[in-house]
Amino acid sequence: MYSVTVPVPGRARRLANELHPELIGFETIREEHSCLLKRLGDVDHVSQLQHRTNRALEGATAVDAEITGIDYFEDPPLGSAPVVYLAVDSPGLEALHAELTETFDPIAGLEGDDYVPHITLARGGDLETAKRFAERDLEPLSWTVDALEFWNGTEKLPVSRVALSA
Repeated sequence: MYSVTVPVPGRARRLANELHPELIGFETIREEHSCLLKRLGDVDHVSQLQHRTNRALEGATAVDAEITGIDYFEDPPLGSAPVVYLAVDSPGLEALHAELTETFDPIAGLEGDDYVPHITLARGGDLETAKRFAERDLEPLSWTVDALEFWNGTEKLPVSRVALSA
């Protein structure tokens, strides 16, 4: 599965790593952190997806994003529940996602109107623990998203980058 992801700044990865010891009660804890923007699907040649994505994002500019706290999905449409994540507030990312859903069909329950920008920390385990974890206060962490990555989910590798104009 190919997708477009938002590179996570080092400060956000450090924050996730600082929270890691407190996530031990969950079934799985993310070691690598990313912010999914849009799933694209599977193809034989990624260049087809890159071309369609570049056309959809033509003229797109850099956007602001901010981690505003911790939240959770009680009943995610895929995988084990709950999902604890860093909440990302970014009308700009939501607009980029909307642009991509005009070119690539949204996945029901995950994308389109249901899209929530976030950085997953952990999943599975106790709902009450997720609720308590989400009550933690965090200092907001802001950054400018000036590029996106094409991601190969099978190989778990970035394929290329798309620069967003300043």
